[in-house]
Amino acid sequence: MRTILFCLTVLLTTNIYCASSKEVVQELILNADIQVGGNRPWDIHVHNDKFYDRVMSEGSLGLGESYMDGWWDSERVDLTIYQILNAHLEKHVKWNLKTAWAFLKAKLFNRQSKTGSMEVIDIHYQLGNDFYEQMLDERMTYSCAYWDHCTTLNEAQAAKYDLICRKVGLKPGMHVLDIGCGWGGFAGYAAEHYGVTVVGVTLSENQAAYGRETTKDLTVEIRVQDYRDLNEKFDRIISIGMFEHVGPKNYNTFMEVANRCLKDDGLILLHTIGSNGTHHMGDAWIDKYIFPGGHLPSIAQIGNAIDGRFIMEDWHNLSTNYDKTLMAWHENFNKNWAQFKERYPAQFERMWNYYLLTCAAAFRSRNIQLWQIVLTKEDQAMPAYQTVR
Repeated sequence: MRTILFCLTVLLTTNIYCASSKEVVQELILNADIQVGGNRPWDIHVHNDKFYDRVMSEGSLGLGESYMDGWWDSERVDLTIYQILNAHLEKHVKWNLKTAWAFLKAKLFNRQSKTGSMEVIDIHYQLGNDFYEQMLDERMTYSCAYWDHCTTLNEAQAAKYDLICRKVGLKPGMHVLDIGCGWGGFAGYAAEHYGVTVVGVTLSENQAAYGRETTKDLTVEIRVQDYRDLNEKFDRIISIGMFEHVGPKNYNTFMEVANRCLKDDGLILLHTIGSNGTHHMGDAWIDKYIFPGGHLPSIAQIGNAIDGRFIMEDWHNLSTNYDKTLMAWHENFNKNWAQFKERYPAQFERMWNYYLLTCAAAFRSRNIQLWQIVLTKEDQAMPAYQTVR
């Protein structure tokens, strides 16, 4: 009830501007040193004056949708969004009914239930393996690479996998669980280079089929299975780029599953995008078009979920690596778009470019982070964990 009253109070006290939407938006973006019609790479060019009303009424959703519709452009969308985020313009945006309703839904409903979790699979991960093959590295890795001493995407993704293997001390014969295994990239790498047996779980039939084919000669099993149904023991548990789909109402459940599936002397590595603060809803445009139901956890939320279950052994921030990774994906996407333009509408191209470039800007501005967290069971005495970088 307190949440509902808060939302109503915000709505009733929201300022009503006498100025036009165009005047308000232009004045607002000047705080980010963005000009309409300017000649710098981050300045915007408006092709439809309805853009201003749309942004005023719908915020980030209106900004993204109007870009998809061709109502505005900039030479470098990543720089435009970087300017916006770096200036914290979101603090100047007032709430409206849509924002309040989105907030209430996030508080009241579990969008990442077993049924709800399939929405992002259907919208995003079932686009076609051939589509992702042209954008990602040779192992089909859809998560942040590790660019230390690397010059290519293939090298950087292999370096990320090797870093993870070293952090959890993989040894031949170990039994490893990969929660949210994607196309099987990590499972294949760990089995090939470290002699372990890997069980990978995903909700995507496309990903599972691809992973099974590419790892058929290795000690890897790829399952289509919800993580909540797991109930077997493993020496190590890895989760790379999946925790963002778990949702705050399920963080405790995820950690309970991990705790029951981890052997007493085992290690967990959680690789996840994270938020600088605790929020109940994410970006409206990303939620609608890219990752429905996605949620970026905060340090506090992860801490609460591991409380009483695990010891936090290491917390590594690799966020600057994600900017470079996203820009590499963006380059690959545009280089290979010609072979997909008959399959997808022109709006899809703008949507995908906007997604990759805005996310790169978010990491560049330190608006969001990328963490690798190593955990051990709380009730087990074992030698001190040796930090690996």
